[in-house]
Amino acid sequence: MSTTVPDSVAWNQQAFQEIVSNDAGRPVLFTNARIVTADPLVGTMTGADVLLVGSVIVGVGPGIVTAAQDDNAIVVDCTGTTVVPAVVDTVALAGGRERRAQYVATLTPGNTADLLVVPDGLAEDIPGAVATLFTRPAEVRALVAAGTPVLWAGTDVPGRGTAPATGVPAAQDLTGSPRVGIWIDREDFLHQELTAGGRYDETRGGRPHAYQGRYWIDGDRIDYLDDLGFWAFGEFVGDELHHAGYVMKLG
Repeated sequence: MSTTVPDSVAWNQQAFQEIVSNDAGRPVLFTNARIVTADPLVGTMTGADVLLVGSVIVGVGPGIVTAAQDDNAIVVDCTGTTVVPAVVDTVALAGGRERRAQYVATLTPGNTADLLVVPDGLAEDIPGAVATLFTRPAEVRALVAAGTPVLWAGTDVPGRGTAPATGVPAAQDLTGSPRVGIWIDREDFLHQELTAGGRYDETRGGRPHAYQGRYWIDGDRIDYLDDLGFWAFGEFVGDELHHAGYVMKLG
């Protein structure tokens, strides 16, 4: 992707340009930071590094910079800043998970590279750093989602994703879609008809019109808005539709 660096970008400007123009898959190293990993094994480190390759964290700790330079990494000097997970596993932070393998939003090698970089004085802990993002975004040094900058030096990154517009979307025209039809679960209990006009109609246990409403398909995801007002979700997996514990196939 080719992105012009805004005039307002002063923090690690060259590194930012290299990151957004990184077509060669070079690693990206955030170095010399205080890192609050939220991982109970790794803990918090000072003067440490986080190494990203694509959308994944591949290394955390001191001394990675030497190897990263050997690998032609893009180096982001984070002196005076704290790096925290951008997605917070509040259940884990409150002690609600028993095993480390269950911690899903930590700066742990193998996890998705979602991280937030904030000046030390505004990031005493993870909640403080996240609060800075919402109350003083101009002070944020970097917000990275799956390895891609979203916010840099307090400025929105050009070409960043935008949130969907608020409100219920318009109906989709699904004429000709292979996913239109009647989906039936393995026990023949649930029949879910998806129409080309974006409406669904469920028969449950022989009870017709048990639930009716609108639906939208986005890739392999399907969202339902029932006429009663609640939202639900499903996923297409191969030739199956998984929804609320049911596994269905086209009848």
